[in-house]
Amino acid sequence: MQKICNNCVMDTSAPKIVFDKYGICEYCNNYKNNILNYWNPKGMGEEKLERILSKIIKEGKNKAHDCLIGVSGGADSSYLVHLAKKKLGLNPLIFHVDAGWNSKISVNNIEKLIDSLGLDLFTEVVNWSEMQDLQLSFFKAQVPHLDAPQDHVFFASLYNFAVKHKIKYILTGGNYSTECIREPLDWIYHASDLRQLKDIHNQFGAVPLTSFPTSDIFKSNLYYKYVKGMKVVRPLDYFPYRVSAAMKELNELYGWEPYKHKHYESRFTRFFEGFWLPKKFGYDKRKTHFSSLILTGQMTRNEAIEELKNPAYDQEDMRKDFEFVAKKLGLTSNELDKIMKGENRTYKNYKNNMFIINMSTKVFTFFKGNRQIFK
Repeated sequence: MQKICNNCVMDTSAPKIVFDKYGICEYCNNYKNNILNYWNPKGMGEEKLERILSKIIKEGKNKAHDCLIGVSGGADSSYLVHLAKKKLGLNPLIFHVDAGWNSKISVNNIEKLIDSLGLDLFTEVVNWSEMQDLQLSFFKAQVPHLDAPQDHVFFASLYNFAVKHKIKYILTGGNYSTECIREPLDWIYHASDLRQLKDIHNQFGAVPLTSFPTSDIFKSNLYYKYVKGMKVVRPLDYFPYRVSAAMKELNELYGWEPYKHKHYESRFTRFFEGFWLPKKFGYDKRKTHFSSLILTGQMTRNEAIEELKNPAYDQEDMRKDFEFVAKKLGLTSNELDKIMKGENRTYKNYKNNMFIINMSTKVFTFFKGNRQIFK
């Protein structure tokens, strides 16, 4: 039987989880002792955000757009688009990456926002044969973090585009309100580790990645930010952000459609989080999301415990997603089932830059405070 935190719903399905003498997990204690030092559920202060906004507007004067916003069609990025245009006085260029797995709802949500707000949209379409081959490589590698290729191309495309077109400010929907509890490393490894991505593809891939957008750790977190001057801003951290209220507002204003769980705007991500992780590895990503909502007062622990008794989503939809994912990757259902039953592995089984990431994080923490810079 798994031991569960007395404060949230993180448990021993997270390898190496540590509890204190009161039965409180390390994730809750990190939130209390570190994150709350510079952020709280009421936000970091709209006055601080105003100072940042004044710079963005001033430097973007007489330009077609003053900032870039990556949007998936999910709640956080969608609300950020609404906020930027209607309340913050910005004129953003909306950036979307089509990696081949968009759901109809996500596409419709983006279109509703763009049309209603009169914004410009740039969509980067990833070469599907390369994307397919890379994702299939991760399946064959038997690792939990199947989302790494998709997450990598999302941030790499966004950052590369911003620097190429000299757009200094990138606004993201990342926020502590719904993400103050991060997934254990064994569940979700760093998507920014280009060395691991290349090693897994070299071992299991067949299609050369000639056009696939990439950005290694040094380029995205050091060169782009400190040499090219790119600034990443998270506006949702500066005021009280409540995701349920945000979704309600989006629905009322634009007819935006909600999803059952965070990140389910992508059919692949729904399969990955709701099927692959729990069925193959015993990891339920809802635990980190619900725990974040518990700590920020958006959900009770009892509500989370009751919700976790149910499957992540409908069993029939899981079956359909399984068949859909297999077909889209060029596999039969039997072949995908064989992969599901294969020997589980972790990021440690492949070349990685974990040592460099750890050292860089320690240096950054020393100078900037306890903020995690790698995704």
